[in-house]
Amino acid sequence: MTDLSQSLPDLDPVRRALRDHVLQHSLKTGSFTLKSGAKSSWFLDTKQTACRSDGVLLMADVALSIIPSDVVAIGGLTMGADPVAYGIAAVAATRGRDLRSFSVRKEAKDHGVTGRIAGALMPGDKVVITEDTVTRGTSLMEAVDAVIAFGALPIFITVVVDRGGTCAAMAAERGIAYEPMLTALDLGYGYGT
Repeated sequence: MTDLSQSLPDLDPVRRALRDHVLQHSLKTGSFTLKSGAKSSWFLDTKQTACRSDGVLLMADVALSIIPSDVVAIGGLTMGADPVAYGIAAVAATRGRDLRSFSVRKEAKDHGVTGRIAGALMPGDKVVITEDTVTRGTSLMEAVDAVIAFGALPIFITVVVDRGGTCAAMAAERGIAYEPMLTALDLGYGYGT
Protein backbone atom coordinates (compact mmCIF):
# COMPACT_ATOMS: atom_id res chain seq x y z
CA MET A 1 0.00 0.00 0.00
CA THR A 2 1.30 3.45 -0.84
CA ASP A 3 1.42 5.96 1.97
CA LEU A 4 -1.76 7.93 1.30
CA SER A 5 -2.27 8.55 5.00
CA GLN A 6 -0.65 11.99 4.93
CA SER A 7 -3.36 13.28 2.56
CA LEU A 8 -6.28 11.53 4.24
CA PRO A 9 -8.51 13.00 6.95
CA ASP A 10 -7.33 12.54 10.52
CA LEU A 11 -9.19 9.80 12.37
CA ASP A 12 -9.06 8.40 15.87
CA PRO A 13 -6.54 5.53 16.18
CA VAL A 14 -9.18 2.78 16.06
CA ARG A 15 -10.79 4.07 12.87
CA ARG A 16 -7.38 4.79 11.36
CA ALA A 17 -6.38 1.14 11.84
CA LEU A 18 -9.63 -0.03 10.18
CA ARG A 19 -9.08 2.42 7.31
CA ASP A 20 -5.54 1.12 6.78
CA HIS A 21 -6.90 -2.43 6.58
CA VAL A 22 -9.64 -1.43 4.11
CA LEU A 23 -7.15 0.45 1.94
CA GLN A 24 -4.74 -2.48 1.94
CA HIS A 25 -7.18 -5.36 1.44
CA SER A 26 -10.55 -4.08 0.19
CA LEU A 27 -9.96 -1.13 -2.15
CA LYS A 28 -9.66 -1.88 -5.87
CA THR A 29 -8.92 0.78 -8.50
CA GLY A 30 -9.61 0.63 -12.22
CA SER A 31 -12.85 0.81 -14.19
CA PHE A 32 -15.95 -0.58 -12.45
CA THR A 33 -19.70 -0.61 -12.92
CA LEU A 34 -21.45 -0.35 -9.56
CA LYS A 35 -24.67 -2.15 -8.59
CA SER A 36 -26.50 1.12 -9.33
CA GLY A 37 -25.15 1.05 -12.90
CA ALA A 38 -22.89 4.06 -12.27
CA LYS A 39 -19.27 3.92 -13.43
CA SER A 40 -16.46 4.40 -10.93
CA SER A 41 -12.67 4.37 -10.82
CA TRP A 42 -12.71 2.61 -7.43
CA PHE A 43 -14.51 -0.32 -5.88
CA LEU A 44 -14.71 -1.71 -2.37
CA ASP A 45 -14.76 -5.45 -1.78
CA THR A 46 -15.13 -4.89 1.96
CA LYS A 47 -15.57 -8.61 2.58
CA GLN A 48 -11.78 -8.71 2.18
CA THR A 49 -11.71 -6.87 5.52
CA ALA A 50 -14.83 -8.41 7.08
CA CYS A 51 -13.66 -11.98 6.41
CA ARG A 52 -10.09 -11.67 7.73
CA SER A 53 -9.51 -12.23 11.43
CA ASP A 54 -7.52 -9.02 11.87
CA GLY A 55 -10.18 -7.11 9.93
CA VAL A 56 -12.94 -8.57 12.12
CA LEU A 57 -11.15 -7.33 15.23
CA LEU A 58 -10.74 -3.85 13.75
CA MET A 59 -14.42 -3.68 12.69
CA ALA A 60 -15.45 -4.79 16.15
CA ASP A 61 -13.20 -2.20 17.81
CA VAL A 62 -14.96 0.60 15.92
CA ALA A 63 -18.48 -0.85 16.06
CA LEU A 64 -18.42 -1.64 19.77
CA SER A 65 -17.30 1.91 20.50
CA ILE A 66 -20.38 3.38 18.77
CA ILE A 67 -23.20 0.83 19.19
CA PRO A 68 -25.67 1.94 21.88
CA SER A 69 -25.52 -0.07 25.11
CA ASP A 70 -29.19 -1.11 24.95
CA VAL A 71 -28.79 -2.95 21.63
CA VAL A 72 -29.05 -6.73 21.97
CA ALA A 73 -28.82 -7.94 18.34
CA ILE A 74 -26.98 -7.08 15.13
CA GLY A 75 -27.66 -8.08 11.55
CA GLY A 76 -28.81 -7.03 8.13
CA LEU A 77 -29.46 -8.15 4.59
CA THR A 78 -27.55 -11.29 3.62
CA MET A 79 -24.66 -11.46 2.31
CA GLY A 80 -23.25 -8.01 2.89
CA ALA A 81 -24.19 -7.87 6.55
CA ASP A 82 -23.41 -11.47 7.51
CA PRO A 83 -19.65 -11.41 8.16
CA VAL A 84 -19.92 -7.95 9.73
CA ALA A 85 -22.71 -8.90 12.15
CA TYR A 86 -21.36 -12.34 13.04
CA GLY A 87 -17.82 -11.07 13.56
CA ILE A 88 -18.85 -8.13 15.73
CA ALA A 89 -21.15 -10.34 17.84
CA ALA A 90 -18.39 -12.93 18.37
CA VAL A 91 -15.81 -10.34 19.39
CA ALA A 92 -18.37 -8.64 21.65
CA ALA A 93 -18.81 -11.93 23.53
CA THR A 94 -15.08 -12.03 24.31
CA ARG A 95 -15.43 -8.55 25.79
CA GLY A 96 -18.38 -9.32 28.05
CA ARG A 97 -21.09 -7.94 25.79
CA ASP A 98 -23.93 -10.19 24.68
CA LEU A 99 -25.00 -9.41 21.11
CA ARG A 100 -27.02 -11.95 19.17
CA SER A 101 -26.64 -11.98 15.38
CA PHE A 102 -29.09 -12.58 12.56
CA SER A 103 -29.51 -12.35 8.79
CA VAL A 104 -32.34 -10.96 6.72
CA ARG A 105 -32.97 -13.26 3.77
CA LYS A 106 -33.50 -11.67 0.37
CA GLU A 107 -36.86 -13.42 0.18
CA ALA A 108 -39.05 -15.26 2.65
CA LYS A 109 -38.47 -18.95 3.23
CA ASP A 110 -41.67 -21.02 3.03
CA HIS A 111 -40.52 -24.18 4.83
CA GLY A 112 -38.91 -24.99 8.17
CA VAL A 113 -38.47 -21.75 10.07
CA THR A 114 -40.34 -19.50 7.66
CA GLY A 115 -39.97 -15.81 6.96
CA ARG A 116 -37.07 -13.52 6.14
CA ILE A 117 -35.21 -13.58 9.47
CA ALA A 118 -32.58 -16.26 10.14
CA GLY A 119 -30.65 -16.34 13.38
CA ALA A 120 -31.09 -15.26 16.96
CA LEU A 121 -33.35 -12.20 16.58
CA MET A 122 -36.33 -12.04 18.95
CA PRO A 123 -39.46 -9.85 18.85
CA GLY A 124 -38.93 -6.73 20.93
CA ASP A 125 -35.15 -6.69 20.47
CA LYS A 126 -33.40 -3.36 20.02
CA VAL A 127 -31.27 -3.88 16.94
CA VAL A 128 -28.29 -2.59 14.96
CA ILE A 129 -28.69 -2.89 11.21
CA THR A 130 -25.35 -3.30 9.48
CA GLU A 131 -23.77 -3.82 6.06
CA ASP A 132 -20.26 -4.01 4.66
CA THR A 133 -20.34 -1.28 1.99
CA VAL A 134 -23.33 0.89 1.18
CA THR A 135 -23.81 3.33 -1.67
CA ARG A 136 -27.52 4.12 -1.92
CA GLY A 137 -28.83 2.61 1.32
CA THR A 138 -31.65 0.54 -0.16
CA SER A 139 -30.33 -2.73 1.36
CA LEU A 140 -30.22 -1.10 4.79
CA MET A 141 -33.80 0.12 4.52
CA GLU A 142 -34.97 -3.26 3.24
CA ALA A 143 -33.41 -4.85 6.34
CA VAL A 144 -35.02 -2.20 8.57
CA ASP A 145 -38.44 -3.02 7.10
CA ALA A 146 -37.96 -6.78 7.55
CA VAL A 147 -36.82 -6.37 11.17
CA ILE A 148 -39.80 -4.13 11.97
CA ALA A 149 -42.17 -6.63 10.30
CA PHE A 150 -40.64 -9.34 12.52
CA GLY A 151 -41.42 -7.27 15.62
CA ALA A 152 -37.97 -5.99 16.57
CA LEU A 153 -36.86 -2.35 16.73
CA PRO A 154 -33.94 -1.00 14.67
CA ILE A 155 -32.42 1.84 16.70
CA PHE A 156 -28.97 2.17 15.13
CA ILE A 157 -27.37 1.64 11.72
CA THR A 158 -23.66 1.26 11.04
CA VAL A 159 -21.72 0.15 7.98
CA VAL A 160 -18.04 -0.55 7.42
CA VAL A 161 -17.89 2.03 4.61
CA ASP A 162 -20.52 4.55 3.50
CA ARG A 163 -19.58 5.08 -0.14
CA GLY A 164 -22.55 7.18 -1.23
CA GLY A 165 -23.27 9.65 1.56
CA THR A 166 -27.07 9.30 1.35
CA CYS A 167 -27.68 6.89 4.24
CA ALA A 168 -27.63 9.45 7.04
CA ALA A 169 -30.65 11.26 5.56
CA MET A 170 -32.49 7.98 4.92
CA ALA A 171 -31.88 6.83 8.51
CA ALA A 172 -32.94 10.22 9.91
CA GLU A 173 -36.15 10.05 7.90
CA ARG A 174 -36.89 6.71 9.60
CA GLY A 175 -35.89 8.02 13.05
CA ILE A 176 -32.88 5.71 13.35
CA ALA A 177 -29.45 6.85 14.57
CA TYR A 178 -26.71 6.35 11.98
CA GLU A 179 -22.92 6.34 12.21
CA PRO A 180 -20.69 4.67 9.64
CA MET A 181 -17.38 3.18 10.69
CA LEU A 182 -15.76 4.85 7.68
CA THR A 183 -16.87 7.00 4.74
CA ALA A 184 -15.67 7.48 1.17
CA LEU A 185 -14.18 10.79 2.36
CA ASP A 186 -12.13 8.95 5.01
CA LEU A 187 -10.66 6.82 2.19
CA GLY A 188 -9.73 9.86 0.12
CA TYR A 189 -12.66 9.73 -2.35
CA GLY A 190 -15.74 11.85 -2.84
CA TYR A 191 -19.28 10.60 -2.45
CA GLY A 192 -20.80 9.38 -5.67
CA THR A 193 -17.48 9.17 -7.53
